[in-house]
Amino acid sequence: MKEAMPTKNTVADHASAPALPTNQGIELADFEAAYGEPLSCALDLSTWTQGVDVMALLDEAEQMVSEALAKEAEYMPRIREIIFRELRTMPGAPPNAGLHPPVNRADLEKVHTGLLFNGGVEACDGTSVVHDTLPLTITQIGVCLVSYNGEQGSWAHRMYRRDLRAKLADPVAEVLAVLQQREKRGAQGQEEDAMSELARRGIMAFMERKILSEKSTAPWRMGHGSPAPYEILTGLWSSRSENIKRSLDLIRWYVEHQRFVFVPSAPRKRHWLMIGQSLRPLEFAIVQTLKPEIERMIENGNYREGSGVRQEMVRFCEEVAPEIVIGLYRAWDAAPPYLFYAHKDYAEMAAHIALADSILQEHRGFPMLIDLADTVCGTTFSADSFLSSVQMAYANAGEPFR
Repeated sequence: MKEAMPTKNTVADHASAPALPTNQGIELADFEAAYGEPLSCALDLSTWTQGVDVMALLDEAEQMVSEALAKEAEYMPRIREIIFRELRTMPGAPPNAGLHPPVNRADLEKVHTGLLFNGGVEACDGTSVVHDTLPLTITQIGVCLVSYNGEQGSWAHRMYRRDLRAKLADPVAEVLAVLQQREKRGAQGQEEDAMSELARRGIMAFMERKILSEKSTAPWRMGHGSPAPYEILTGLWSSRSENIKRSLDLIRWYVEHQRFVFVPSAPRKRHWLMIGQSLRPLEFAIVQTLKPEIERMIENGNYREGSGVRQEMVRFCEEVAPEIVIGLYRAWDAAPPYLFYAHKDYAEMAAHIALADSILQEHRGFPMLIDLADTVCGTTFSADSFLSSVQMAYANAGEPFR
């Protein structure tokens, strides 16, 4: 069967598709197409092996890996020949879209000495820890700002969630209210209800970007993820116009500052990563602007028609999103490609900075400054010290095993 390569429209459509959760069921045909066997085969005990046959597992895995890599290798020349060329002509493509030549190592050394190693780039990252018990859930969010000159600062905030804070006149009604609140929450020790998850992720993402914008004094700002993350544009943020405006104003600051680069460590855009896999070492490509992502977010984000929130998002989509471009880079042929976000007028320099920082750890190919911020944050706001403090508080309250 002849493989069909993506057309221009297919690439554009996929580029705007957001990573939205879905509760739809899985079609049996889709399962069989993905795994190469019907679901009935996976549910047949006779197809299962008893115990762990290490040699059989190794042989089978080796065959599957070899076949998968060989198939992926077939796509690479066609992506370089067709897709990179199409990037320049996609609707709304920025002027610098497409594949760029490999960056000269001498230029990367200039970035090392002229920006990175003298503190001209500062990075920010955050971490969060949750201690969940029946009476109280405590969430600690910490954010650290670092440069290669040393740590620039750390900030923390703790949130205490009780299922009922107001005392009701009727004791029975009060107990029933607590039961109703707890029915909506996740399993104890697995705080996964929507409000807690969105609040924790959204606050951390917002404060990472706010601290990077207000507390950093470096010319270049480096962030983890996207400058316009899904968490601060939906959920709790999208319920009121002033909330969404606060987030959009923060993103606008970066567009006005211009000298920024954001690199996600685990993006969900697998179609772009597949294109990035065809990059050679020290190459980068500009893919598109942020506008298609925001358009799809408006379409699927449950912003009420005619509401102030939707109007703010539409204005942001038209005025600000086209100023931010999404690119791909690869530091080493054995390292994976990564996405990056930058201002359209500074995208080439942003790619140089991301590459210069990433080649400091070629095995990973990811900016070491972001990893440094993550390490400092994890050490400063370690889970062990936080949980020990909380457990001590329970012990002092006479409930050491709560």
